[in-house]
Amino acid sequence: MTENKGLVLLSIARAAIAERLDTPHETDICTDFGWLYETGACFVTLQKKGALRGCIGSIEAHRPLLEDLRANAVSAAFHDPRFPPLSRDEFGATDVEVSLLSPLQPLPVSSEADAAAKLRPFRDGVVLKYGAHRGTFLPQVWEQLPGPEQFLAHLKQKAGLSASFWHEDVKLFRYTVGKYTERQKKVET
Repeated sequence: MTENKGLVLLSIARAAIAERLDTPHETDICTDFGWLYETGACFVTLQKKGALRGCIGSIEAHRPLLEDLRANAVSAAFHDPRFPPLSRDEFGATDVEVSLLSPLQPLPVSSEADAAAKLRPFRDGVVLKYGAHRGTFLPQVWEQLPGPEQFLAHLKQKAGLSASFWHEDVKLFRYTVGKYTERQKKVET
């Protein structure tokens, strides 16, 4: 098999979900690629008719990418608390997307305005931490929230804070993703 990273990742994610549904799916997927066994972090996003159907992932690499991918695919399909478990009837109409995350990079900021100025729309994924509060948005979220101020306000709400909250102890980290999607069958960066 010729290595096509995106097709390999998407096939593994779909097969993990199919196995859990006890649904026939191609199971002869080559996993002989060394990069699958390196420590990696990914998110698996499911969409049905263009609407979010599940999204679960790892912010930081802590296990082999192959293990992370399979676990996150199953979690996105069956354990995202925002949705009921994926059914067999939905499986064929659901698109899989895999986002491979780069390592987190601290984003030192002196204020919320400084944070908004330093963010790179449509490129940065962002992790926000404040005390026990934590939230992240993948770079894909910029498509719905293109303004840095709006992006940060919604990220704070996702972390359980008010949209207007800011404190000098807020910590921001950025990352980028390599995105692979069944809808487009190509990489987006």
